[in-house]
Amino acid sequence: MTVRAVLGSKGHQVISVSPDAKLSAAVKILAERRIGAVMVMSGQKIEGILSERDVVRVLGERGAAVLEEPVRSVMTSKVITCHESDTVGAIMEIMTSGKFRHLPVVENDRIVGLISIGDVVKWRVAEYEREQEALQDYIKTA
Repeated sequence: MTVRAVLGSKGHQVISVSPDAKLSAAVKILAERRIGAVMVMSGQKIEGILSERDVVRVLGERGAAVLEEPVRSVMTSKVITCHESDTVGAIMEIMTSGKFRHLPVVENDRIVGLISIGDVVKWRVAEYEREQEALQDYIKTA
């Protein structure tokens, strides 16, 4: 299965913030939307990604005063991306080896979605359930 299939069931919505937004505003978005990461974008250009892990790390290092700093000072600026044609197995490997849980999906230099490890796990579980049902149906008709 491909990333395109996962996005087809999950949707293509991407939540983003400006690199100049205060970290406190980005944290509020993460909490309100119950998401683990936001894209940091200037218009259509990806500047970085801000995850819960980034926030916890910087709070531990620099204290609560960091919440008044711009997102650009905290975000992960080296963003690894994938494409809709990539397989679920391939992105699982990328996420595991990179030790991150969110992967932006880019096509023609535009972000078209954001895949989380939770999305991948949910997709894989559903895929296994479909296979199990198909095998059970086959056995019943044999």
